[in-house]
Amino acid sequence: MRITSTSCICPVLVCLCFVQRCYATAHHGSIKVTRNQTKHVEGETEVHHRPKRGWVWNQFFVLEEHMGPDPQYVGKLHSNSDKGDGSVKYILTGEGAGTIFVIDDTTGDIHSTKSLDREKKTHYVLHAQAIDRRTNKPLEPESEFIIKVQDINDNAPKFTDGPYIVTVPEMSDMGTSVLQVTATDADDPTYGNSARVVYSILQGQPYFSVDPKTGVIRTALHNMDREAREHYSVVIQAKDMAGQVGGLSGSTTVNITLTDVNDNPPRFPQKHYQLYVPESAQVGSAVGKIKANDADTGSNADMKYTIINGDGSGVFSISTDKETREGIISLKKPLNYEKKKSYSLNIEGANTHLDFRFSHLGPFKDVTMLKISVGDVDEPPVFTLPSYVMDVSENAKIGTVVGTVTAQDPDSANNVVRYLIDHHTEEDTYFTIEANTGTLKTAKVFDREEISWYNITVTASEMDSPGLLSHIPVGIKILDVNDNPPELAGDYDVVVCENAKPGQMIQTISATDRDDSANGQRFRFSLDSSLPLNPNFTLKDNEDNTASILTRRRRFSRTIQDVYYLPVVLSDGGIPSLSSSATLMIRVCACDREGRVRTCSAEAFLSSAGLSTGALIAILLCVVILLAFLTDFLSRISPPAIVVLFITLRRSKKEPLIISEEDVRENVVTYDDEGGGEEDTEAFDITALRNPSAAEELKYRRDVRPEVKPVLRHPTSSSLDTIDVQEFIKQRLAEADLDPSVPPYDSLQTYAYEGQRSEAGSISSLDSATTHSDQDYNYLGDWGPEFKKLAEIYGEIESERTT
Repeated sequence: MRITSTSCICPVLVCLCFVQRCYATAHHGSIKVTRNQTKHVEGETEVHHRPKRGWVWNQFFVLEEHMGPDPQYVGKLHSNSDKGDGSVKYILTGEGAGTIFVIDDTTGDIHSTKSLDREKKTHYVLHAQAIDRRTNKPLEPESEFIIKVQDINDNAPKFTDGPYIVTVPEMSDMGTSVLQVTATDADDPTYGNSARVVYSILQGQPYFSVDPKTGVIRTALHNMDREAREHYSVVIQAKDMAGQVGGLSGSTTVNITLTDVNDNPPRFPQKHYQLYVPESAQVGSAVGKIKANDADTGSNADMKYTIINGDGSGVFSISTDKETREGIISLKKPLNYEKKKSYSLNIEGANTHLDFRFSHLGPFKDVTMLKISVGDVDEPPVFTLPSYVMDVSENAKIGTVVGTVTAQDPDSANNVVRYLIDHHTEEDTYFTIEANTGTLKTAKVFDREEISWYNITVTASEMDSPGLLSHIPVGIKILDVNDNPPELAGDYDVVVCENAKPGQMIQTISATDRDDSANGQRFRFSLDSSLPLNPNFTLKDNEDNTASILTRRRRFSRTIQDVYYLPVVLSDGGIPSLSSSATLMIRVCACDREGRVRTCSAEAFLSSAGLSTGALIAILLCVVILLAFLTDFLSRISPPAIVVLFITLRRSKKEPLIISEEDVRENVVTYDDEGGGEEDTEAFDITALRNPSAAEELKYRRDVRPEVKPVLRHPTSSSLDTIDVQEFIKQRLAEADLDPSVPPYDSLQTYAYEGQRSEAGSISSLDSATTHSDQDYNYLGDWGPEFKKLAEIYGEIESERTT
């Protein structure tokens, strides 16, 4: 309700808060409410710039944990529209309205019907409204107010992280901080002393103390020794109300452990020790233990044992067992009772991790003396060497002496020693040993290429004590003898191109030898000297254990001969030198200009020059069709017409095959059958006619492979100089007719030989390739396949001239 200008109603108190009579008197008796400002409990003044209202309210308070039988009075709402006649009705809504808080709709009195807990909910927001009871229309706008729950001391302090486990180093200074504990109180810290906590120690004095305000626990004594007492249980109490009487309290336990520091030096329990060790103890074995005590733990008790002096420092050694912290005494050298019966050692045990804060408690090491007595035992024989290595040549006869092993009795009795071989494997049966002397001999003939090394074990025992045995390993190396000839390193696939040139390398071969590399791994290569000189291929020894196969001539033909065989002799450099022979198969293949192989089959060459199967079938079909057509044509014409056609064909002039007898051409070859073309000229070597003295090198015709060697007559050098050309040709013609290794070829060859002593020289163009010319024929290779053969001929001529 708003106050108008005609109204002269004074401002009224809208809200009254009665928590307790004393509290209301103390806190609310001084509250004054005006229209434009509200004075709060804290004394702050807040100016509200808003329209004036007809009724106002203040903040209400209600005491928590109310246990009375009647509802707790909270406060009263009153509007200036209320004349006391019951026409105004008060309505309360919001948090807890109707369940926790109830209002008298006539008087406006508010009561709390339940016990409240401030720690669960600190305040409630509600809305109040005054309406006309008869019309249910609001007399005032709805407004919001707060009911705060007033705190009481109903919660004891609690240690949320307890109980605690903590450590502190021993020997710490007094006042060393150990741990800070913190207790929490759920009461309102802004009201009174309900949440003000004070700490105190209930158990753990006089060793520890606690700061009453911060809860920091500290040591209360100097030099607390872990070895005297290690664990402490300290009880800390936290009390609210600043520790006053009536305050609530809570406690926790702090378990404190003193951690170790290196404040105790090691100590040997005795100053003198004795140890018995038999002379049969093995080198490297542990023969005794010794230990120094250290009251510390962990790494502070780690120590290292050393032998600082004594006559046994070279015979014995000591190491430290990190788990047991014991000194392990081991034997470094064999003991011999007959030579020395006792040893003395000074052993020191020292800490490895020192704390210099406690160096005044040292030194952190101790020394003791150890006397070692050597016991006499009956020992097995001892070999003069720890192992034996012997050798014997392969192919040695059975019974050949390999070597001798020697053992002696180390005792003073010096008993007789006997020897034997442990027969565990088959290899042990390949040798024998003389029982009294220890001499090893062969029992079989050895081949180094099968097995080059043998390992056996020889046992020695005393004659009087056969149970005492000693074993020694014996390695026997089989020495190499040059008994294996060399062989080719592999199966070589040798290929020669049809367009190969003289002196061209076509394959490199190498050899292997099963013998040792130190005996015969220097190989030599050669051709079989018992055979005639090979006109096609030769062999060059590269003197690096390899050889190269070279051609002797140019232009090989698959159609004439597709395979050649070249016998090769291989010899090694051993003593004595051994040799073997092998035959290389050389295949003739077609290659391109760069020397890459295209094909090596003669059948493939012929098929490539001809037609494919499909083309042949098509030609045959065409021939059949033509024959059918011709037959049909002849059947339709009359016989007189056929006669006229025949006479006309007979009168046609036949062209001669040779244009003119005056058309003389050099090197013209005429065959009655179809040959292989210009390659057939290679079947005859005309160099013999140009120079009769070169006929000595001609062994075979190159067009076929002879099965029977022809018998050639070799004229003397004097007859070669005086022989007549006509007579020479007749002799060669007779030899060719009588040669059973070749078929009878019908051929005509025109040679350009003019005699050996012609001063004018030859005027034939066959030797024109030897004349100097500046013409470059390399462009012929760019003219296509039709000029391929011409390009190869002039290319070879140019290459030979340059060479």
